[in-house]
Amino acid sequence: MSSFALVGNPNTGKTSLFNTLTTSYEYVGNWAGVTVEKKVGDLKNGGGQLVDLPGIYSLHPLSRDESVAAQYLMEESPSALINIVDASQLERNLALSIQLLEYGRPIMLGLNMMDVAESRGIHVDPLKLEELLGIPVIPLVARTGKGSSQILSMLKEAPAAAMPEFKLDYGTAEPAIAEIEALLAPIPGLPQHRWVALQLLAQNPVILQTLETTLNMNAVKEIVMRGETELQQAGQKASLADWIRTVRNGYIDKLCTAAMDRSSQKPHNLTERLDAILTHRIFGIPIFLLFLFMLFKVTFDWIGNPLSDVLDGFISGPISSGINNALDMAGASAFTHALIVDGIVAGVGGVLVFIPQIFILFLIISFIEDSGYMARVSLLMDSLMEAVGLNGKAFIPFIIGFGCNVPAVMSARSIEQPKDRLLTTLLIPLMSCSARLPVYALFAGVFFQSHQALVVLSMYVLGIAMALLLCKVFSAYLLKNEASVFIVELPPYRLPQGRSLMRGTWEKGKGFLRKAGTLILGGSVLIWLLSYSGPGGFGVDMDNSFLAKIGGLMAPLLAPLGFGTWQSGSSLLTGFLAKEIVVSTMNIIYHVPNMEGLQGQIALSFTPLQAFSFMAFVLLYTPCLATVGVIRKESSSWRWTAFSIGYAVVLAYLISLIIYQGGRLLGWS
Repeated sequence: MSSFALVGNPNTGKTSLFNTLTTSYEYVGNWAGVTVEKKVGDLKNGGGQLVDLPGIYSLHPLSRDESVAAQYLMEESPSALINIVDASQLERNLALSIQLLEYGRPIMLGLNMMDVAESRGIHVDPLKLEELLGIPVIPLVARTGKGSSQILSMLKEAPAAAMPEFKLDYGTAEPAIAEIEALLAPIPGLPQHRWVALQLLAQNPVILQTLETTLNMNAVKEIVMRGETELQQAGQKASLADWIRTVRNGYIDKLCTAAMDRSSQKPHNLTERLDAILTHRIFGIPIFLLFLFMLFKVTFDWIGNPLSDVLDGFISGPISSGINNALDMAGASAFTHALIVDGIVAGVGGVLVFIPQIFILFLIISFIEDSGYMARVSLLMDSLMEAVGLNGKAFIPFIIGFGCNVPAVMSARSIEQPKDRLLTTLLIPLMSCSARLPVYALFAGVFFQSHQALVVLSMYVLGIAMALLLCKVFSAYLLKNEASVFIVELPPYRLPQGRSLMRGTWEKGKGFLRKAGTLILGGSVLIWLLSYSGPGGFGVDMDNSFLAKIGGLMAPLLAPLGFGTWQSGSSLLTGFLAKEIVVSTMNIIYHVPNMEGLQGQIALSFTPLQAFSFMAFVLLYTPCLATVGVIRKESSSWRWTAFSIGYAVVLAYLISLIIYQGGRLLGWS
């Protein structure tokens, strides 16, 4: 089967094109770092597989995700490459294109964002670029699908296409290139030797590591030293790697001069005017916090809660009645009846009623991501992040964590420094993911009805504040970070397309639905069985059940925090599987017919101060099971995984203790 690789700079529209060309769908965002590992999809025309490689600026990797691309090109042999470039940033994008042309495989250039370039007064001539490079150049607007059918048709011919005849003359460096090519000749299975030689001269760590056991590296070092001596004798005060970049940049300048017309380029555009406000050094962060407040206002007060009430009425009314009638007609036993109605329907239904809030939250987050604002937030936070031991790039995984901590931990691969990457991974679980949202919605709806948005916002801010505080502590005593340079691309602001927003929202939200049908379903059955059985057998009183006894062991420890009951202990214990199960457990424990009934029981069991303390504990305590698994995978260490669980539990206890006991001292209830 033919395999094609999709390669390009970050934020050039690769993933959008991938979704258009294949039968699969991947997450799309208008910011760098969306793809953190290669993704594979089947082409819609059945012509083979398409591999979406992480966005890179060069084949010389700076981070783990960037090394994926270099490793793929070294070890695989794709039938052809599709290089996506941003027509509005052509000069910068072509630096990677030159390296891909030297790779020696059939290649086509996708000239994306032609509409953005035109709107800025930048005119690119695809035919001239095609003539100069000697490869197909296809104008694209990936987010609308324009030009994608042409790429699909050309991919059918690509496996039989001739290798591109592209060779830059590196002048004084040519003897060194030829000598390394001669060393590579006996080694089987390599890509084009000239390309490998150039990567070795550039000291590409992935290529060096791949060849360290099969190539005489001492001979390579001697060749490099001789080459640099020849450069100095020729009057060039540069290393071979710098000289190669200089030659490429000169060639790119000639290309852009011949194929681009900037005479009508507009000096100021909407992006610059918006950035003057949204990235203002004083007002930028307050604007971001105001935006978050409005997000929660819409999610809870204005739209989410009314829709949630409708869904709750539907689940507790027609659905529950229908299931009850069906079970009665089928002559189901009392055990089966209780399992389905009191266990599955109560447990899963108690979480499903929050679908409106979760999907509205994801819709607004998708809008922010697609608009280009998320990258600005990381820039705004850079000074603050640097003060605590990281840089603004680490804030991007934190923001992703608002949706789900699992992909957020994986996205930390885009951080260059290993210590920064590990530190970010350990702190991401403090970000308030969507799984905690049902808990906030339940308690804020009972005790803080007129200030729901503000209370929920306080949870998100508390998570960020704790992450920054611990970052300072960990970077000072556990993981002393090396100095790092923060480079972030600020994409142009764009009005997101409705179709893209809907797909993005669905892709995020369906993970919640999938958990409802698997993990939450299984957890609800287990919780109900523990509540239905006890030392005395089945059908025992809830207070004498196994669930009550397990929760009772935790109750004394939780008493100083304001919620020292077995019901709270049981809910928090099962919440380790998934935070949504906290609500499922309470729905089963309190044995209520609908959300209104659960809210009534919560109002009797907690005070506002206890409720706020409980929400803070849910925010900060141990990561869910899935997050623990991905932390283990990304850190490759059980020690750091155990540390992430341990510090979170201790932190949650301390913060809840301060909230509750401090509130009591102030006379709050």
